[in-house]
Amino acid sequence: MMDVSSWKEMEVALVSFDNADQIVEDPCYSNDLSPAGQSRKGHPSCANLLSNLRILINSENANNETIFSRFSAEFSDHLVGERVGMDEGDQRVIINIAGLRFETRLKTLDQFPETLLGDPEKRMRYFDSMRNEYFFDRNRPSFDGILYYYQSGGKIRRPANVPIDVFADEITFYELGDEAMDQFREDEGFIKDPETLLPTNDFHRQFWLLFEYPESSSAARGVALVSVLVIVISIIIFCMETLPEFREEREFKSAQELSRNVTDTLVAHSTFTDPFFVIETACIVWFSFELFVRFIVCPSKTEFFRNIMNIIDIVSIIPYFVTLTTELIQQSELNGQQNMSLAILRIIRLVRVFRIFKLSRHSKGLQILGQTLKASMRELGLLIFFLFIGVILFSSAVYFAEVDEPQSHFSSIPDGFWWAVVTMTTVGYGDMCPTTL
Repeated sequence: MMDVSSWKEMEVALVSFDNADQIVEDPCYSNDLSPAGQSRKGHPSCANLLSNLRILINSENANNETIFSRFSAEFSDHLVGERVGMDEGDQRVIINIAGLRFETRLKTLDQFPETLLGDPEKRMRYFDSMRNEYFFDRNRPSFDGILYYYQSGGKIRRPANVPIDVFADEITFYELGDEAMDQFREDEGFIKDPETLLPTNDFHRQFWLLFEYPESSSAARGVALVSVLVIVISIIIFCMETLPEFREEREFKSAQELSRNVTDTLVAHSTFTDPFFVIETACIVWFSFELFVRFIVCPSKTEFFRNIMNIIDIVSIIPYFVTLTTELIQQSELNGQQNMSLAILRIIRLVRVFRIFKLSRHSKGLQILGQTLKASMRELGLLIFFLFIGVILFSSAVYFAEVDEPQSHFSSIPDGFWWAVVTMTTVGYGDMCPTTL
């Protein structure tokens, strides 16, 4: 049995953790060992191992901090790169995306401190101290585009094998911001939503939403429905008044009244009581009221006149007032001047056909079609240019091929333009064709 002195010989002096230069001397490997503390030279006994383990577990420094907590804190500081004298910008960071590891530098991520990966506090929530990496259980292929955003200084590119909606979710998760999302949507061909400008006055705002945004309320949808019905009725009247039976009936009544030498007031009365004129007047009253209200409550008068739809609304109602004014002034004239004024009125009334474009205000499909044509103007212009080149080449060729043929339809190069156009567009009317073939 070992005595008290033998146990004391096996004890190890405690080392103060305030002095980092001191080392705990382990008697297990000392050359000057007590015979009672080991079985053979250079090999520790079970008593030494138990004693050292007890010392490590129970030892505390002056601040009541155990050795394991001290080691844990120092190890954690080492992992996050907070060691003194080390440049954090040159540190490399490992990012684990569902098992796929990416490696980059801190200074690359720090370019965008407002994002998830650029903010140390935000990304620390995903730090795995055991593996010394940041772990994200997200879509793997998408992170190629996310990391490229940091490496390129703000350029967002979607990998080809990633769906649009999935990559949009990743942009939102990594908090790249609205600017990156707008850039992504623009690159993918999405139409940027225009900034909604509303009147500051509450009363004006209600009427503006009522007439301009049909989806804002049930009342707005009702107003839009009435507007569409009036537009359709106006277009139907515009077409029906040109039918021969209605046109001949109006011309017969007019000639009958003139043969009776009726006064100008009666002639005007007959014109203004025409059913087509009455219905047209009712439609114009609604169009004018709608246009007037939207102009009064619009947030910007300048932007109001820049809107192509408002210009169409103005152009569609001008012929009515021009016709009405001309009818009132020219009722007493029964000569050539009246015939000239009627010819001008026919041309002006033709402008009423533009009312059909008013339907695009209430149709998203027509609006998209218009925006598509606007975005494709360059390509359409290039197509027309190549068509023009083909017309010149083929019309010249057919002219010189039949220049000596007396029965030829192509007496000049411009005469061959029509043939070249209908042939290249595969219409092929057959009214003009080469005779020497």
